[in-house]
Amino acid sequence: EDPGAAAILEPSSILYRLSAPPPPPSVASPGRMNVIDHVRDMAAAGLHSNVRLLSSLLLTMSNNNPELFSPSQKYQLLVYHADSLFHDKEYRNAVSKYTMALQQKKALSKTSKVRPSTGNSASTPQSQCLPSEIEVKYKMAECYTMLKQDKDAIAILDGIPSRQRTPKINMMLANLYKKAGQERPSVTSYKEVLRQCPLALDAILGLLSLSVKGAEVASMTMNVIQTVPNLDWLSVWIKAYAFVHTGDNSRAINTICSLEKKSLLRDNVDLLGSLADLYFRAGDNKNSVLKFEQAQMLDPYLIKGMDVYGYLLAREGRLEDVESLGCRLFNISDQHAEPWVVSGCHSFYSKRYSRALYLGAKAIQLNSNSVQALLLKGAALRNMGRVQEAIIHFREAIRLAPCRLDCYEGLIECYLASNSIREAMVMANNVYKTLGANAQTLTLLATVCLEDPVTQEKAKTLLDKALTQRPDYIKAVVKKAELLSREQKYEDGIALLRNALANQSDCVLHRILGDFLVAVNEYQEAMDQYSIALSLDPNDQKSLEGMQKMEKEESPTDATQEEDVDDMEGSGEEGDLEGSDSEAAQWADQEQWFGMQ
Repeated sequence: EDPGAAAILEPSSILYRLSAPPPPPSVASPGRMNVIDHVRDMAAAGLHSNVRLLSSLLLTMSNNNPELFSPSQKYQLLVYHADSLFHDKEYRNAVSKYTMALQQKKALSKTSKVRPSTGNSASTPQSQCLPSEIEVKYKMAECYTMLKQDKDAIAILDGIPSRQRTPKINMMLANLYKKAGQERPSVTSYKEVLRQCPLALDAILGLLSLSVKGAEVASMTMNVIQTVPNLDWLSVWIKAYAFVHTGDNSRAINTICSLEKKSLLRDNVDLLGSLADLYFRAGDNKNSVLKFEQAQMLDPYLIKGMDVYGYLLAREGRLEDVESLGCRLFNISDQHAEPWVVSGCHSFYSKRYSRALYLGAKAIQLNSNSVQALLLKGAALRNMGRVQEAIIHFREAIRLAPCRLDCYEGLIECYLASNSIREAMVMANNVYKTLGANAQTLTLLATVCLEDPVTQEKAKTLLDKALTQRPDYIKAVVKKAELLSREQKYEDGIALLRNALANQSDCVLHRILGDFLVAVNEYQEAMDQYSIALSLDPNDQKSLEGMQKMEKEESPTDATQEEDVDDMEGSGEEGDLEGSDSEAAQWADQEQWFGMQ
């Protein structure tokens, strides 16, 4: 005979006590804890795996014997079990259990007048500490958002009466409405958050992003600014981000700089990150990189904005730094989009477009609002010849970040790649009108005009205006040099490029200067320029080709030998390309496996 089996049947065993009929209320001891109290205490202590095991067993017992627990106890068990599933990221299962809990609560409300307690009263059969029904609905909405079922999340939260909505419910609703493009209810919900919590800065940013005037937003925080000490900076902070969301980059930069210079806010990582992003939007990549590096030194675990930083490093040809940054970010967290985008930028600028496509898709899976991930995937699709798919991604990026010029640049490049010059011209004109006549928008419009022989003169005028505003704007210098090259005005081009390189060093500018010097037979200096370009970006193929071409011209007697060497090198390059194609096929297979094409 098994002694363990006998022990289970003894009156002292827990299963015997649970299966036995409950004593009458008058007999129950008010101070004694029942099993539901133990489950509640474990949940409060964060022992989620323990709660999951015990609540699962108790629910099965309840199903086999409906009289074992009261309706309110079963409601509690279902909620605590669902909470443990939520903690284990089993969101669909959690939703199922939360739904069962709400059904149980609905039945309980019809048969009982028991009200949720604040938790201060003693645990007795007559007074149960019931989990909040509103909290259960909020948890359900969280599950739906994790499952990317935003409509269901909105529906469950909309069912909560307005007066019963807590600030976190209003905040979630505001974000969901905004994502769904429902601006009016989103603004209402953000304002409700601010009414209850006037220092909710993310809600303030939400309102500003929905075109609510900075003055109106500031008025909602005026009382707290006047009554709480050391908050005099808040009105300036709101003003700065109002400029950010209206696309006034220069005034936003100046305002944030004035904040950052104040002793109490000096070296704030969030302000430095915002400054870096603004410099990037304004086309000042040098200062953007400097600010990102400063923020990174202050916070080695910084993730926000590192996708843009990685993109800038990749554009400069610093691929080793990009690879190092990607590894560091993966060690911090692989559940954010930024590490995947940085690795994708490394692949893209290494011309491994299929791998860049996969990494961009993975980043979008983790964060569908990642503008940089959408741009990466769109650029990879465009370079792989899948222009129509690329257009979809660039349009989504524009929807999420209507003030970022690089989103429009990507879309216009797609139009030009598919010879849709008319659509490109319409888009460039719209950008020019909405974002204003600055060096960037003038250059973008000029880029489209250069594609049509009829609008060459207009392109020249636009580029001259852009360079008058910003003589060091690299994209404008490159396009003006392209125009001068067409007109064979090499001396003018050399003067333009020397002037642009006086205060900055850029691979593309040095390479183009080398091309212009070759055209006027200044071979030695051209060689120097190609060397500088390759020192800045060792992977710049055009600079390498220019240098190799010059070496051939300098040694005509060795031309035959060099041709033989070139033939051998060419065959080696074909082997590399074949390897690249097989790698692309491998990544394409993985994309199909993960459903990311």
